[in-house]
Parts: sequence; C-alpha cells; structure tokens
Amino acid sequence: MTQLPSRARAVVIGGGITGTSVAYHLAQAGWKDTVLVEKAELTSGSTCHAAGLVTQFNPSPTMMRFRRYSIELYHRLGIFEKVGSLRFASSREQLLEQQRGVSRARAIGLDVELVSAEQAAQLMPAISTASLFGAVWVPGDGALDPHTATFALARAAGELGVRVLTGTRVTGLELSSRVAVRAVETEAGRIEAEVVVIACGIWAPQVAAMAGAFVVSTPVDHQHAALRAVAGAELPHDMPCFRDPDNLIYGKAEAGGVVLGGYELNPNARWIDGVPWEHAGTSVPPDQRRFEPLLQGAARRFPFISEAGIVKLVCHPDAMTPDANPLLGPVPGVRGLYMAAGLSLNGFGGAGGIGKSVTELITAGESELDLYAYRPWRFGPVHRDHRYVAELAKETYRHYYFLRYPYDADEWGRPRRTSALHHRIQDLGGVFGTKHGWERPEHFEPGRTWRRAGADQRSFGWDRPPWFALQAEEHRAFRERVGIIDMTSFGKIELDGPGALSLLERVAGNQIDRPVGSVVYTQLLDRRGGIAGDVTVTRLGPQRFRLVTGAGYVNSDLGWLRLEQREEDGPIEIRETTEDLCVIGMWGPQARTVLGALTDDDVSEDGFPFMQCRNIRIEGFDVFAQRVTYVGELGWEFYVEPGLAVQVWDHLMKAGRRFDIRPGGYRALDSLRMEKGYRYYGTDLTLLDNPLEAGLGFCVRFDKGDFNGRDALLAARAAGVTRRLRTLLVGDQEYLTVYGGEAVYDDGSVVGRLRSCAYGFTVRRNIAYSYLPIALGPGAQVEVEVFGRRVPAEVSRDAVLKRKQAVGEDAKHAAS
Repeated sequence: MTQLPSRARAVVIGGGITGTSVAYHLAQAGWKDTVLVEKAELTSGSTCHAAGLVTQFNPSPTMMRFRRYSIELYHRLGIFEKVGSLRFASSREQLLEQQRGVSRARAIGLDVELVSAEQAAQLMPAISTASLFGAVWVPGDGALDPHTATFALARAAGELGVRVLTGTRVTGLELSSRVAVRAVETEAGRIEAEVVVIACGIWAPQVAAMAGAFVVSTPVDHQHAALRAVAGAELPHDMPCFRDPDNLIYGKAEAGGVVLGGYELNPNARWIDGVPWEHAGTSVPPDQRRFEPLLQGAARRFPFISEAGIVKLVCHPDAMTPDANPLLGPVPGVRGLYMAAGLSLNGFGGAGGIGKSVTELITAGESELDLYAYRPWRFGPVHRDHRYVAELAKETYRHYYFLRYPYDADEWGRPRRTSALHHRIQDLGGVFGTKHGWERPEHFEPGRTWRRAGADQRSFGWDRPPWFALQAEEHRAFRERVGIIDMTSFGKIELDGPGALSLLERVAGNQIDRPVGSVVYTQLLDRRGGIAGDVTVTRLGPQRFRLVTGAGYVNSDLGWLRLEQREEDGPIEIRETTEDLCVIGMWGPQARTVLGALTDDDVSEDGFPFMQCRNIRIEGFDVFAQRVTYVGELGWEFYVEPGLAVQVWDHLMKAGRRFDIRPGGYRALDSLRMEKGYRYYGTDLTLLDNPLEAGLGFCVRFDKGDFNGRDALLAARAAGVTRRLRTLLVGDQEYLTVYGGEAVYDDGSVVGRLRSCAYGFTVRRNIAYSYLPIALGPGAQVEVEVFGRRVPAEVSRDAVLKRKQAVGEDAKHAAS
C-alpha cells in the first residue's frame, strides 16, 4: 500500500470501474491531487464478477450517451474489443418494442439497425432461428475484460498523478461546523479533502450515512455462468455479444464456450439493512434452481447449450435502486460530498460517461448531459423502509429484460401511501397506479370493483387500451361539465423565513415577489438557463411560500432548493408538507356553479380572480382554495386537512350531481393538458431545455433583476432560438400507439423525437410534442416513425384547443 497522504483535493472511495473512472476524469480535468481509496483490492466488488459486455442500446437518452462515451474511452485505452451486438426479438411483442427502441436510438444519433432473423443468423451462425422475429444490430458494441479495464483506468489515472491506496477502508467522514466535507477517516489514518466521491457500490449507503446523508440502493443477487465449449459447436472469439430479453439472457463467446448471464423473474435481495465490510471479491453461494430457467432460455436460442456443462456459476450482489437508475451528483446538505453509485447493472456500460459527468459537476458545477433522473437525493422518507425499498429494487431487476409495456404499473411493495380519500376512490371503481409510493387512480371503471393496476398492457399488447372509452368520458366531464380528482399525491414544499423570497427569486424565472395570496407559475432554472423544475409558488405570507410540484419530483426539488441556498439569503426553513394536506381538484365549465352552491364566499370572476388563493368555507369546513388549472378549464384546487377531506369531497360530489360530475384519473389529465398546450416536467421540459425553446418565455421576467440563467437566456434571445417545442397532430382521427421517444423526420432526416403523447378526445386527434428546428413552425409537415413506418404529422399551434380568454397564458401549471 502506498503511504497515506495527509491531504488531497479529492478523495474517491471505491476501486471498481466507476471509482477508477471518476479518479481518471478528475485528474484529466486538472485535479491531479486526487486519491482513490479501496478497502480491499481493485475490482473487489461487483466489478470483480462482471461479464464485461459493453452495449449502447438503452431506453434512456442519457444512459445511451454514457455508454457511447464509455466505448470511446475504452477504445482509446486499448482495452475494448469491438465485435458488435445482437439484441434478439423472440416474440412479436418484443419485435415491436425493438422497433420503438430503434426509433428512439436513431432520434439521438445512435447507429443501429433492425435486421431479420435470417440476417441475424448470418451475423451469428450459432443461433437457432426458431421463434426469432428479428434483432437489433449495433456494430459499435463489444466487450472487455473487467479486471484489465479497471486496472488500465487506474494506471491511466496514476500516470496523471492520482494516488491509488488499496487495503484502506474508510471508517468515517469528518465534516466542518458548516456541514462541509473536511476529511476522510480510514483505518490507516486521516486524509483532509475538500471533495469526496462515494463510488463504492453496494456499500455506498453506509458510507454516505457517515456524513449523515441518506441514499437508497439494495444489493440484489445477479448470476452468470461460464459454459464449456461443445465439440463441433465452438463459438468464435469474435462472435457478437448477444441479449435475448424474452429468454432473459445475455452473453458473449469465451474460450469456445459462452459466458451466460440473465435476469431472473424471482430475484433475491440480501443485506438490505447493511453490507458486511468484510465482503469483497468473493462471490456468494449461487442458486442453480433460480438459474435453471435462464439455461433453458439459452438452449432455445443456442441449442448446443443443452450439452454444455457449467464450468462455474457465480452469484454476486449488485446495487439496485428503486427505479434502476444510478445515484449521481452532489449530496444536498453536505457540501463537497458527491455520489457515483447505485449503478443498477450499468457498471461497465455507464462507467466511462458517469466518471466524465460527475467530474463536470465537481469542476464546473454543471454536466453537459441531463442527470436529473439520476439525482442521488430523489428518494424520500417513504424509502427509509429497507423492506419496501428491497421490493422495489427486486421489481426493477425483474423487469430489466422481461418486457414491460409503457402503461404497466409497479406491483410490488403496494399499497404504501394512501390519501384520506382512498376509500372514496375505491367506492367509485378506481383503478390504482402508483407514483412515489402513492396509490392514485389512473382511470375509473364505474360499477366495477376497484383494483390495483399492474401488468395490464400485457393483456392487450401494442393496441388501443380497453379503458380508452372510459378515459374519453372522464375527459369530456372536465371539458364540457365538471370533473373532480384527488391530487393529494402532488408534492408540497414550504419555505418559511427571511431568506425564502431571496432564494426563490434567484432560482425562478418568473417574478415571485407579488402580494400575499398570489399564485405564480414558474420554471426553476440552473445557471445555464436549463429547466430544473416546473412548479407553482403560492405566497402564504410575507416570508412564507408553498411550492407545488409533481409527486415524483418533490424530494428532487427539495434537495435542489437546499443545494441552491446561500448564506446571504438569511435563515430559511425548507420542509416537505405533502402528507399534511389533501388536495381536491375540480374543473369544468360548471365548476363555479358547483362551488357557489356550497359557499357564501365570493367565487365570481371578479371576487376570486385567476392565479389567486385564499381561505374559504365549504358547507362550514375551512378550505384553502387556489384558482389554477392544469386542464385549461375554470376551476380550483382545494387544500384540506386530511381529517376533513372526505366531508369536502362528499359535498362537492353531491352539489355536482346535477351536472353529472365525474371523478377523473391521471390518464385523463394528459389528454386534457395536451389539448391546451400545457407542458410536463421530465418529458417536455428538462435541464437541457430552456423556457424560450419550450414556449414558456412568458414565465421569464428579465426585468426583475438577476436570477439563475438570466445571462444565458438573454444571449439565447439575442441570438435567436434555433429550436422550439412544437405540437404535432400525428396521423388522422384513429388512435395511434405512440408513447414518446419516437423519431421525427423532415425530408428523410431525423430532426427530433417525440416527448409527451396523448389522444385528444375533444379534437379527436393524436397529439404529441417535439423539439424541432425553428423553421418547422405551424403548418409544416413532418413524419413520425411508429413501429417502423413513417406516419404523416402536421405541426400545429401550441394549444390545439384554443384557451379561453379568462384562462390566459399564466394558466399553465405543473403536475405529475
């Protein structure tokens, strides 16, 4: 072991492929005074047991770019063998999924090709074409040796000045009185540092806890086997890597045989409340019974495998997060602490790009890629239950290959969180999905028993959903009469104190300093003008504000606000209040009539203006009402104490009967909002998009003073935006199976990809959003690739259904 230094600029904890990548990229960026510490030897964790496939095809544009860069890096280091890869479609349903995937890949510039079964057999003669419907061919993919690759990165980092210390276990993280990283304590001594990167895989939650930080991942067993070569059926060394999702397997040729792994449908989690420190490079006992279905699947595609013996079956735990996305970036509340962990089986594929992006965050404060979905603080208090988190991790592992349709809902670990209105929703025939642990209705089946949605789309496949007509009725209620929805799951954050206004004005594009009782729709912006959040901010008092965001974004937004705090702001208390209040949304042309029948308060147009809020009484019950809309119709959100929520709901339902009031689910919200041109964060709005491009320039108040991204947005406005989020009408009036991500073509070239998609029941058209070159404005004609065929699409105005004058531009409101 190299002598322990007393000080380093950065300390990277973990000697696997991710830790060595981070250390290498830090040194490459000029942070040569970096130390990597590993408690055992390099590659002693999950890296030790990896199969070494490196493929680019992935549903996430960010992960696809990570993987593409990783291959470039490994190629530069001379440790990558390019043999290409085939991803087999062993069912018609999988072939259609691969057609979608190819379209998404082409939309971000990946070189992929969908080939026939016969063409696949030419590329890989060892396969059987029985039940083979096609394959995705990616010529730039390949494989590497995990040990060689990790040591090569460590060596390259060392040549740039990084010191690598093995046999050095971290025992503590020392913080300053201002809760910033001060030093790393190890069994061999103390290293002062200003930055610490936790890249130690399954041990990451325990190391983060040393600094009081909370991050979530669970070790889930992963198995792969080395199979002997079969005489007469030896596999060539340069055979392409392969993946066969229907048969749950992946592999590569090795020594004439095959290294075979896969994703079991009944995975096992272990050490859910803490991993033993002494665990290192040794594997855990394998389970041949669990692995047997994978062998059977492999034999269907490679018949000779039934004669191949197992040289060795290896079982090793990998860190899985509840959403199968990595944990990347800074840790709110502990300045100088960063995560590069929870890789969720994206290790060698993602490690190169992850090291680069984490380095960008450390050295420049921003990454060139959208890392929002990977924020390490995105999980919340509901995820502190190890058993619940383990169920989520196992379910994401189960679906790593097993086909999961876009409309399928999570099934494991339910029910976890329910609103006070849950039983009312059940009584009305609600079909419940889940978001951030909340049970909430996707749609209603009146007259039928409530149920929890699950793998529902498996029953109807890539076709129009059976609830289409029911969703249409919910849509029409809001658009033509009056509808009601339980919105309790929406995230709520309260900011209270002298520094609250200063913080909000700095991070928001819109003006927040308005009279008490005002509601402001705004984007939260990063320093480049990218959209970090899409929220409403309600001013409850001179120094008190409520920020409302999507159910799945509340902990992400909460952590981001804490990262953005400055000492000069003054004292602020920032806390989540989601479960403190139930929220009922009621909208439609008759909403005022319904509300007016229940209150003596003035709810007229002049008496209760748009984007205003105040306390009112509904049949004697105190309710905080906000006049906002996410569906483009007159209405309110009612914030109610949970103990009174059923009373208020019942009164609204009773008063609305004369107008045939109908409860709505979250699927109806999509069709309603898209007809009015309203955006959705995470899909239509991301860190790589700015408000000017998104058609939200009216939410940016350049005259209010300095704020995040102001200079960048002024420069963009002066230069002229080069692309714009456009509304597309795809196909004709018949329902089309578009789900988002599909490539958009103009004159034969890819010019964009679909973001949100929905069927607009009022306009009777398929609606989609896409960022397109600025020249492709309303009236332009483009094409959308739908399951391998080009479908004509017309560029429309933002709001296909014209907004009423009383609603206006500020009606736009964030939701999830």
